[in-house]
Amino acid sequence: MGRAGRKKHINEATRRCIATGNTQPRAELIRFVLSPDNLVTPDLSERLPGRGMWVSAQRSAIETAIDRKLFSRAAKTQATIPNELLKLVEDLLMKRVTNLISLARRDGSAICGFEKTKSALISGKAVVLLQALDGSKPQKGKLRPPDGENTHITCLKSTELGLAFGRDYVIHAALAAGGLTRSVKHDVARLSGIRSENAIIKAKQSDETGAERLKTNE
Repeated sequence: MGRAGRKKHINEATRRCIATGNTQPRAELIRFVLSPDNLVTPDLSERLPGRGMWVSAQRSAIETAIDRKLFSRAAKTQATIPNELLKLVEDLLMKRVTNLISLARRDGSAICGFEKTKSALISGKAVVLLQALDGSKPQKGKLRPPDGENTHITCLKSTELGLAFGRDYVIHAALAAGGLTRSVKHDVARLSGIRSENAIIKAKQSDETGAERLKTNE
């Protein structure tokens, strides 16, 4: 590949964050566009028309873009920020993740329940361990995630994992190798960045009663 070809490939794979100024892989960023009425709109699938405005998938970066009116600067026009844009991004990412896990369940590459998850880990079939952030720490500590990077997902609440499996709640689950699992890991990385430590603490507090009930389940 010539020098021009390599440069084009790099440009397609990276974007500059409007909040930090850093050039990052697209997988670590969230794309936003303006709607016809100039409303800042998250484009998680990166398919919406219009000039993209890229922000690092970190809570602080999006807060900076909002507070410093960087969307308007990037769009070169007055942009309207929807109420609770951060929560909107978080909710959309959570839905993408749970939908992907649900698809994985349907094709047989996602299972849940303590014993099934344990068996999948021991056999080596599982490449990712998912555990609810509001589950019992002692119970979760009984399972060891597979070796490697990004093999332990803990940013979803038990009710959110439950959505993916058609249950009220799920504490332990596992994913086998495959394209859907790669997509889950991609969106989970972005969701984890948006769900700051404070957000996770609040989630734990809000589900404290439920967590006690779930200690010996799933």
